[in-house]
Amino acid sequence: MNKVTRICLWSGPRNISTALMYSFAQRMNTKVYDEPLYAYYLRHHPEAHAYHPGADDILQTMENDGNKVVAHMLNNTEKPVLFFKHMTHHLLGLDRDFMKETVNVILTRNPKDMLPSFDKVIQNPSIDDVGYALHVELIEYFQTNDIPFTVLDAKKVLDNPERSLQKLCEFAEIAFDKNMLSWTPQRREEDGIWAKYWYASVHKSSGFIKYQPKDDPFPEHLNALLKTCEPHYNKLLEYAL
Repeated sequence: MNKVTRICLWSGPRNISTALMYSFAQRMNTKVYDEPLYAYYLRHHPEAHAYHPGADDILQTMENDGNKVVAHMLNNTEKPVLFFKHMTHHLLGLDRDFMKETVNVILTRNPKDMLPSFDKVIQNPSIDDVGYALHVELIEYFQTNDIPFTVLDAKKVLDNPERSLQKLCEFAEIAFDKNMLSWTPQRREEDGIWAKYWYASVHKSSGFIKYQPKDDPFPEHLNALLKTCEPHYNKLLEYAL
């Protein structure tokens, strides 16, 4: 059987993860999957179920068993490259041993940019909602178990998409494809059922949009969370491509 490269993108929310999914979807040899562990997360996190938009629809239309999701990821041979967009907090207590068989990429973003964006959909988020501490824990797991990983910073990707994608493809040991740099503005069939709540900007885009600093003042009610997130974010930057 020919080799299948399984890329797991471990992201926090509002981190250009959907744009990266759209980017990989432009490759002829690649199939993308949108947050396949979302229903597992909601099933085992009733508090999140209460405030995530579209939670009931997600539970009714997706596989709720995390072990079955992982088995599908590892046994799927549909294309030579499989790209799984994940939110790190969706892992919960799932056995992470499968990561030894996947290409693991952590995607992060400056919390000064991310927190206000997330707060517009889910107000007053917690540290677990936004992923920074969980990403550092994941790095510690990778290092303890000798699992290769890399980190992408959203700003670096937006500042130079081609160079960032070249580095990522090199890490994943796949050929870079210039088609990854642009796409047609539209919804994709792979979009999760939650796309209507989160993906409006991506659906209007035709590629990675150049980074622009935000002009709006940072919301005061998020200052405490920002201070908690920043040390974790700075740690992640030490490993960024």
